[in-house]
Amino acid sequence: MDFELKSLSTAQAAQLPVDALLVLVPDTTPTVKSADQALTRLVAQAVELKDLESGVAKLLVCYRPEGFKASRVTLVRVGDGSAASVRKAVAAGMGSLKQPGIQKLGVVFSLIETTDDCVRAAMQACADATYCYTTTKPSAKARTIKQVVVGVAKAGDVQRGFEVGKAQVVGVEFAKEWANRPANHATPTMLGEAARKLGRKPGMKTDVLGPKQVEALGMGSFLSVARGSVEPLRFIVMHYNGGAKDSAPVVLVGKGITFDTGGISIKPAADMDEMKFDMGGAASVLGTFAALAELKPAINVVGLIPSCENMPDGQAVKPGDVVTSMSGQTIEILNTDAEGRLILCDALTYAARFKPRSVVDIATLTGACVIALGGVRSGLFSARDDLAQALASAGEKSLDLCWRLPLDDEYAEGLKSNFADMGNVAGRAGGAITAAKFLQKFANELPWAHLDIAGTAWKSGAAKGSTGRPVPLLLQYLLDQAEVPAKAAQPVKPKTQRSAKA
Repeated sequence: MDFELKSLSTAQAAQLPVDALLVLVPDTTPTVKSADQALTRLVAQAVELKDLESGVAKLLVCYRPEGFKASRVTLVRVGDGSAASVRKAVAAGMGSLKQPGIQKLGVVFSLIETTDDCVRAAMQACADATYCYTTTKPSAKARTIKQVVVGVAKAGDVQRGFEVGKAQVVGVEFAKEWANRPANHATPTMLGEAARKLGRKPGMKTDVLGPKQVEALGMGSFLSVARGSVEPLRFIVMHYNGGAKDSAPVVLVGKGITFDTGGISIKPAADMDEMKFDMGGAASVLGTFAALAELKPAINVVGLIPSCENMPDGQAVKPGDVVTSMSGQTIEILNTDAEGRLILCDALTYAARFKPRSVVDIATLTGACVIALGGVRSGLFSARDDLAQALASAGEKSLDLCWRLPLDDEYAEGLKSNFADMGNVAGRAGGAITAAKFLQKFANELPWAHLDIAGTAWKSGAAKGSTGRPVPLLLQYLLDQAEVPAKAAQPVKPKTQRSAKA
């Protein structure tokens, strides 16, 4: 989708040569300054006749109104004008503009106070409403709206928000594309090739390691998960170099299970098809790098994607097996369906070599997080208050919300094993937290955070498909970090959360 930013007065907005206009209207009625301002006159009349109610996303669709070049004009309320309200309003308005003849759309901010965040939210809402997956569905009708003109009072005031919005849309749609693909069209090898293609962009580099190289690194935990599949594993290492050479990078680690049967601890058949989405963390890292290629911020970023399938054949790891991780710690496999943490733990050990300013792993890790937070917020875990706050703040700004959960030491009690340094699962209680505690054992002194996106990475039911989250959160976090002075970017020892008994 092509976006264009223009400075438009209310009079100019009415004369915009587009197929349809989506006009964002505040709760207060705009003043009619002159008789030739068709837009303000239309809004005033609609409010006076009570055809346009107050309240976010309330709308009125007009066909060929007098004084407009567009044949369709939708007025939609934005309430208080916040970014969240704008997103909701634009999503509702886009629902009224599904006619096949609409190829060029104007989104008009001229009646409301416009911020960078509002523009970014509107652009993402336009893209989400028109996105259509077509890779393995030739019968699907691709989006008909090809161009969106974003009209604001002063384009220069929101240029940065517009640029971030464009990059975010690219990143989210890249993540959606790979997460939506069936597992036979998104194998670890194919993910590696997608990463290689991104690595050819300016300032980027990609290395893709195979089974022998991973074995040489001593990643026994990662290798154990891949044993049951005929598809060879891939360990993808991506570099975006936008900062100074000596500047410590942010490391993003994405879980890349391209299909998860559960292994020997096999899942029920119902909804197992959705386990193609179990590489949502990997997709979000790829999408974030696609966005970085567009924006080119002054920061260094490393992306690590351990990728494989979790299948139950005769060579598959078994419950009760003990494997040795790259860190040297041994793990008793009590449940082969808790495989995501087994590939992530080796990637976290590998991440330490980059002496990172922060490490964030992203994973569709636990059903327990879905029960805890549903599909609204991702689960956030970190022993570092500053890192947790930075990620939470990025989520609020980008409307890609997360919620911090505890990491008290007592939650790790259930991971104790009689036969290894730890088990890979604890009991059912607090399952999202105990999974995070497992990963924390491999973060050591790293400034580390974990995002559990099991509830937010995709939707089920009639709207089944990837959401592209948490690309907006990750992108905003990286942009925020790019503004941090270099001296503040040096890694420091983590601040440990106090025990609940303390």
